[in-house]
Amino acid sequence: MHLMTALGTQVTEMVWAFFEAVDLVGQTLWQAIKPPYRFKDVIQQLYFVAVGSAPIVIFSVAFAAIVTIIEASFHMKLVIKNDALVPGFAALLILRELGPVVTALLLTSRVGAGIASEVGTMKVTEQIDALKMLGIHPIKFIVVPRFLACLIGGVLLTSLSNGICLFSAVMVSKMKLGYTTGYFLSGMRVFVEFQDFLFALVKGFFFGGIIPLMSCFYGFRCRSGAEGVGRATTKSVVSSSVAIIIVDFILSWVFSYLY
Repeated sequence: MHLMTALGTQVTEMVWAFFEAVDLVGQTLWQAIKPPYRFKDVIQQLYFVAVGSAPIVIFSVAFAAIVTIIEASFHMKLVIKNDALVPGFAALLILRELGPVVTALLLTSRVGAGIASEVGTMKVTEQIDALKMLGIHPIKFIVVPRFLACLIGGVLLTSLSNGICLFSAVMVSKMKLGYTTGYFLSGMRVFVEFQDFLFALVKGFFFGGIIPLMSCFYGFRCRSGAEGVGRATTKSVVSSSVAIIIVDFILSWVFSYLY
């Protein structure tokens, strides 16, 4: 009996959390198009998201691209005794998956955790209740600037990471595999189409929107105390990472019908 009660409570909490999340998304989208517009706050958050995250994104994706090229060459030589197709395959993998997904996961660790802890602290210290008493909509004041900044930052950082990945791939192909820049670009043109660049930006846009919504959702539901803030931050990072992987699968499946 106790087990059934606990199970029912868990299911009820999950259903209630789902409707809360849907309500948060709906209110965020509505408040984002509704004046007044907080351009100053959006720019401030964009600086935190894009400029602050750029160094770690550049460093991480560059090494990810290098490892991708080296591993692809090694296994292709092992299987078919030739790695001539490595530039094309690697460029395609970088643009479709590596650049957008690695960038999004890095943003989740840095930006998502920061947003969740910040909003969670505001919840614990009753700053959100104070905003409501002053007649300020918490979602308009807290969520919307971060949401818009992450949308823009996701696209910008995805573009940057794809450029850095391709540059790193060209360099390691030239120095390690002996392929010239011209050969790499020729191989890339065989496999890569312009819409691959566009699809990568679309992924960056969606991934960027997931991070602040998940982080603010858990921040608003944060329980009191330092432990509550820590749990909210952990849940936001884990949930955002899982959501990004799931959305990546869905978008890749949809894009496969658009080629």
